[in-house]
Amino acid sequence: MAISSSFKSSPFLHCGPNAETDSLAILHLKRDLLIPTVLRSHDELNEGYSEGKVSNTRFGSFPHSTLIGVPWGSQVRASIVDTGSRGRKGWEGKGKKRKRDKESQAQDDVAGVEKKQKVEVESKAAVKAATGFVHLLPPTPEIWTASLPHRTQVVYTPDYSYILHRLRVTPGTVLIEAGAGSGSFTHAAARAVYNGHQNTNTEDSTQDSIMKRWGKVWSFEFHEQRAQKLQEEIEEHGLNGIVELTYRDVCQDGFTPNDTPASELKANAIFLDLPAPWLALKNLTRASPSSPLSPTTAIHLCTFSPCIEQVQRTITTLRTQGWTEIEMVEIAAHRIEVRRERVGLAEEGLRGVNDSPASVDEAIERLREVEGRSRIFRNEGNEGEEQATAPGPAQVSKQQRLENIRHALEGRKLYKEGRLIHRAEPEIKTHTSYLVFAILPRGWSEEDEELAQGKWPAKAEVKEENGGPISKRQKKKGAKTRAGGNKELEIEASMKA
Repeated sequence: MAISSSFKSSPFLHCGPNAETDSLAILHLKRDLLIPTVLRSHDELNEGYSEGKVSNTRFGSFPHSTLIGVPWGSQVRASIVDTGSRGRKGWEGKGKKRKRDKESQAQDDVAGVEKKQKVEVESKAAVKAATGFVHLLPPTPEIWTASLPHRTQVVYTPDYSYILHRLRVTPGTVLIEAGAGSGSFTHAAARAVYNGHQNTNTEDSTQDSIMKRWGKVWSFEFHEQRAQKLQEEIEEHGLNGIVELTYRDVCQDGFTPNDTPASELKANAIFLDLPAPWLALKNLTRASPSSPLSPTTAIHLCTFSPCIEQVQRTITTLRTQGWTEIEMVEIAAHRIEVRRERVGLAEEGLRGVNDSPASVDEAIERLREVEGRSRIFRNEGNEGEEQATAPGPAQVSKQQRLENIRHALEGRKLYKEGRLIHRAEPEIKTHTSYLVFAILPRGWSEEDEELAQGKWPAKAEVKEENGGPISKRQKKKGAKTRAGGNKELEIEASMKA
């Protein structure tokens, strides 16, 4: 089976320094809001924007012409774009849907094509807006996990990073994934098994050699609609040369990919994200001639289960089928935020600070100022005005006070000011699940034992006078006894001398 070379241009593996046309990009609005989009040089949907293809967000509109060719990680300003109803399909100028017959539909289609050509010709440059911006990020498994459309429960970064580590996944590994779901773990596994080396030997182009060089992710999904959607994403992201997705129920039908015998998989890492993983374990044995497991290496397995009852049944099945080093792990990830906190009325109006009084004196001073302003406002008389203004400094407006604070900010070193604090992040993208790890040792036959005996022959046993074997401990003890006896003889001889 030939493997496609489309993954050479996958943005998840080789994104390049700048954003390119027809490539996937992530618009980072804030920490928990990311929007994936495919950059287009033209408006293929004919939405009627004279600036071409436009992505509309809560922070403004961003024509793709302002995103293409920009270095990754750049901050891109929003543009002034008419986001009205013009050019939308099925709409008139008044914003009402109109009923169309076949003839009017055909005429509108022809007019739409002509309008699209006209828009492409008359496209204009985008004008920057006064406010609003996003950061343009390249697609990575971590960013994709935070922005992908959720079709099922998602395996987040704290989980799949630890899973790939425990499964010993390295470039060139052949991994089986059952329960692909939304594709979060699929993208991370594809990056982990990819090693980037081309197969230059044309004679050695069998599937086994290619998988050994490139690595492979054999993914299975039992839900047809989710499998179709994930297959489209894999092709769009250029990972169809590394990931082979199959619509199949592995618990009933086994691990047989499309047009590929299960015996040719030779996997050495397995990840099961299934409701009943113990039902799939019967298809993961070396006893069957159609086993998908590698016969020459140890197999590392991980199951992902949200309930402890599922864990108990899985562990019972693993023990009966010869799996060893069984261990259950629960991941509780906490992200620590470290920053400096600046408190005080001198920070009023500044961003990211606590503008409450830092001391009792500041609070009293602000109360005096507020009470003095209140007396003046109520016109309590000249005596009240003198009492309000005499003790303190000259009264200034709030706008003038904030302007003075911003002006004094220019010569300050804010990274040295404030109190250094740390706290756990209140929300983190993860969920409670139990990970069960196990290892299936390499199969050992009589032929393997004979080969091992021939390569590493056992040492001949040393016999004592009575014919019994001597252990290493006895040899060490005898050597110490002899050394001690020789030392006593030397002391005795020196005394005689």
